[in-house]
Amino acid sequence: MAPSTPLFFAMAMLLFSFFFSSASSQSFIGVNYGQVADNLPPPSETIQLLRSTTVGKIRLYGADPGILHALAGTQISAVIGAANGEIPSLASDPSAASRWVASNVLPFLPSTSISSISVGNEALSYGDPSVASQLLPAMQNLRSALIASSSPSAASIKVTSVHSMAVLARSEPPSAGAFHSDIAPTLQGILDFLNKTGSPFMINPYPFFAYRSDPRPETLAFCLFQPNAGRFDAGSKITYTNMFDAQVDAIHSALNSAGFPGIEIVVAETGWPYRGDANEVGTNVDSARAFNGNLIAHLRSMVGTPLMPGKSVETYIFALYDEDLKPGPTSERSFGLFRPDLTMTYDAGLMTKASAAPAAAGGWCVPKEGATEEELQANLDFACGQQGVDCGPIQPGGACFEPNTVKSHATYAMNQLFQVAGRNSWNCDFRQSAILTSQNPSHDGCVFPGSGS
Repeated sequence: MAPSTPLFFAMAMLLFSFFFSSASSQSFIGVNYGQVADNLPPPSETIQLLRSTTVGKIRLYGADPGILHALAGTQISAVIGAANGEIPSLASDPSAASRWVASNVLPFLPSTSISSISVGNEALSYGDPSVASQLLPAMQNLRSALIASSSPSAASIKVTSVHSMAVLARSEPPSAGAFHSDIAPTLQGILDFLNKTGSPFMINPYPFFAYRSDPRPETLAFCLFQPNAGRFDAGSKITYTNMFDAQVDAIHSALNSAGFPGIEIVVAETGWPYRGDANEVGTNVDSARAFNGNLIAHLRSMVGTPLMPGKSVETYIFALYDEDLKPGPTSERSFGLFRPDLTMTYDAGLMTKASAAPAAAGGWCVPKEGATEEELQANLDFACGQQGVDCGPIQPGGACFEPNTVKSHATYAMNQLFQVAGRNSWNCDFRQSAILTSQNPSHDGCVFPGSGS
């Protein structure tokens, strides 16, 4: 029984094990380091923790001197931020911008790498039109102050801003992405500035919020990079298999429509809460681990998005720690990848080979008892559609073609994906239809790779 249309469920995930076990940081994977909390470890301990991961960048919402000093001499670069409340003074007074640079940038260069300054956070959606109108002048003044500082390191820092997905008037389908007309005049000037200075457009896409507004099982699978039927974009003739790519490509389409197709997109925030209130759907450890783990694998695959293939989008995961002083529902305080004691909230696959937890104890990934044929067919299609998974042995004439059943073929394909994806426990999930085993499923000349093979 040959796998049916593998591309139907194909997703771009990391499938070569060296990506999973890389001991070096990866410049396209970052984390947000928020500090609205009263229980965070010292910056020095946090930076030491980050050095045991593959995280290559952090984003700060300010310019904390303790953190910036702790980053000195590391290969971790930082995005620092000027708050929305600072925008009016930075916009109206060039000397205020010079003082900001002198206080928050120059003391840390060149030993600390600062890649960019984010002016404001979602300022265009802030609710204060005056702040939105002053965003571009503030960015321009900061850029001028960096150049005037006579520091080559400072002059190379990009100046940008972060936006919510609310800047889009339309995001579905991705090919029809377009900015709101009421912010178009303001945004046009900002985009022109970004284009001329080679600075990125930073955006906060959250598939979690998309699922919260449409809590169907198929939407959850689409948001978590799990096997799903996909969503067809009639404009581009592309079938999207995950919400992250769809949201990022919607921004790309909007930039293209605005006349700036070459501006780089950076994902400033995305994540999934592992805990929430009783009425908050999808807020659990399994979903958070699936989203972040699969997102990281997707980024490491270097496949990019359908409209921007071949290069991973620089992405900052929200967040490094929970922020226990944040107001709002429980989910707002439950995005942390790590606890204040520096242990993992759950394993999303960020640790380096030297510091990672041991690989899963089970040697093989097999279907759970009771998994339906529909689930197994979806798993079969999904696994065989991934790069690095060889399903040739379950084709007619192959060593594992017999028995010719969905369960037998799915078992082989699921185990193949588990083995090449790093043999971590989250690689054997398949929407909770799989389980690890120490019993070798090989049979009659059909060899299943595993820890005991």
